Amino acid sequence: MPERVSIEMPGFKHNNPIPVASRIGPFLASGALTGRDPRTRQMPPGLDQQCANVFGHVRTLLEVAGGTPDDILKMTFYLADPRDRAALNREWLAMFPDPACRPARQALAAQLDGDALMHCELLAVLRDAP
Repeated sequence: MPERVSIEMPGFKHNNPIPVASRIGPFLASGALTGRDPRTRQMPPGLDQQCANVFGHVRTLLEVAGGTPDDILKMTFYLADPRDRAALNREWLAMFPDPACRPARQALAAQLDGDALMHCELLAVLRDAP
């Protein structure tokens, strides 16, 4: 049976007793990644900064887990206003500039806790499985 490993990362922690992500072999699945500032632990008021923080958390998570953005298979975004995708698309294009090599993406409307304007989940297949 595969061995599951909990993944934690600096500057991000859930309030509930769950890891930031979980890995079995080459497969990495995250929990909800929010736009909380990794230094202050405060939620910025605007979508632009929350989105930038989410993509920063994605990069950090992949680095901690031994991967890169190239390993992402799918990302799901939960948005308080699903029509407002300018910040998401800006960060998306910065991380995935090649249209021939982007992960799948889905954006859904969501009622989010507190001041969160977006959450993200990802599924990655890491090339260097332990």
